[in-house]
Amino acid sequence: MGEPRLVERSRDDHAAQRVTADRAALSGLLAAATGIAVVELVASAVGAVPSLVISVGDTVIDSVPGWLERAAIAALGTNDKPVLLACIALVAALLGAATGRLARRRFLLGAVAFVLITALGVAAGLAAPDASPVPTVLTGALGAAVGVAVLYRLLAAAAEEPPADGSSTTDRRSFLLLAAGAASVAVAGGVGAWFLGGRERLTELRAAIRLPVPVRPAGPVPPGADLEVPGLTPLFVPNDEFYRIDTALRVPIIDPADWQLEIRGMVDEPFTITYDELMAMPQIEADITLTCVSNEVGGDLVGNARWQGVPLRALLERAGVQAGATQLLGRSVDGFTAGFPTLTALDVEEAMVAVGMNGEPLPTEHGFPARLVVPGLYGYVSATKWLSAIELTDWDVDGYWIPRGWAKEGPIKTASRIDVPRLGGTVPAGRQPIAGVAWAPTRGIEGVEVRIDDGPWQQAELAERLDVDCWRQWYLPWDATPGVHVIAARATDGLGELQTDEQLPVAPDGATGYPVIEVVVEG
Repeated sequence: MGEPRLVERSRDDHAAQRVTADRAALSGLLAAATGIAVVELVASAVGAVPSLVISVGDTVIDSVPGWLERAAIAALGTNDKPVLLACIALVAALLGAATGRLARRRFLLGAVAFVLITALGVAAGLAAPDASPVPTVLTGALGAAVGVAVLYRLLAAAAEEPPADGSSTTDRRSFLLLAAGAASVAVAGGVGAWFLGGRERLTELRAAIRLPVPVRPAGPVPPGADLEVPGLTPLFVPNDEFYRIDTALRVPIIDPADWQLEIRGMVDEPFTITYDELMAMPQIEADITLTCVSNEVGGDLVGNARWQGVPLRALLERAGVQAGATQLLGRSVDGFTAGFPTLTALDVEEAMVAVGMNGEPLPTEHGFPARLVVPGLYGYVSATKWLSAIELTDWDVDGYWIPRGWAKEGPIKTASRIDVPRLGGTVPAGRQPIAGVAWAPTRGIEGVEVRIDDGPWQQAELAERLDVDCWRQWYLPWDATPGVHVIAARATDGLGELQTDEQLPVAPDGATGYPVIEVVVEG
């Protein structure tokens, strides 16, 4: 046999052979986490730089087809945003680990991959409405540089020569110390980004705000308007329990001192108003039930609150609506838009730019400092949060959701829900309550009927009426017998229209059908 051929290796390639795949993957993951933390820290400190993580998430939301968005909301409800962010974090971790393993063999290739991945984040960031190109690119470059430097140092530590006695204690300790340091920097950067984001300061600012006394307050809640049945949704849903469906992955943090609302478009006298000026205008209160068009029959994407704000009519009359301005388009600071008929804004007295919710300034999650609240319309065409502009347009201009498969108009349909007993629950035999809520904003609820198994429809007891824009609770006593029972409900609105039994999906303009539950009664 001939002599074995000698293979020359570069110093980097030789070192790579002494870095295990696991250490390389961990190095890449920590490098990615550190680079992201640096970017997020700078983005939180510099207003002209958007969060690249949030920007990637926004790009995903804007790019996925409508059917997938509907499926995500149906499956995840109000948890859709945390799940998306968790998926982005997982993908970033996997890409970081893959980059580390690539750099194990050829560091230059790993570094290039790291830069290219960062460039994708920068591209998403540049599409954000509040992005300034130069600071955004420079911040991305800084994050990439930090990530590549951390990756290089961790791989170098992982490849250090072991001691002469063959022990690996020294190089393992060096690598672990550097890995722990990188992890600490990533965590510290994330925590710093959170605090620099301004949420704590905004909480203090909100606490100092006092809502003005409305010139037209909502009426007192009459006795019997809240049935107080255990397990029944309360008449007014607490702010921290109110459903939230919107396109904002990160809640916009807006200092009211810097906020302005612009009234523009097809108006005679466009103007801009500050938060203090808005708060000084005459305000109204109204009890209004809001619901998401993605709410399935019997779902929980619906809530009732006492809202306070400035009537839309007052702002539009000041601006002077021009002929042909058939649509009012609300614009959010994050770029979201929603449009509805101008006549609704002029004719519905309770349509408002809201600044208060259940007696306190709007929570940040629900649109602080100001949002639109319009009775009788699903949120996708009306409920613009973090409002920045009201634009009068013709009907040809589409809001955010319309090109994604939703109807141009979105009146809320008459609906009901069974809260008690719980779907799939178990109750003891004997006298049991069947209770729930029903809503038909702008029309009110005149009756609710309940059917047990194949029996006749029975009239339920209604709570006292509060307002036609507000849901009504209902209750029916039931002598429950052992076995499995099926319970259905249906409502009749103030126009005498019965809730339809036709089962339709949420798209394109809201689900229909009777809510039906199955319950087990134990003897």
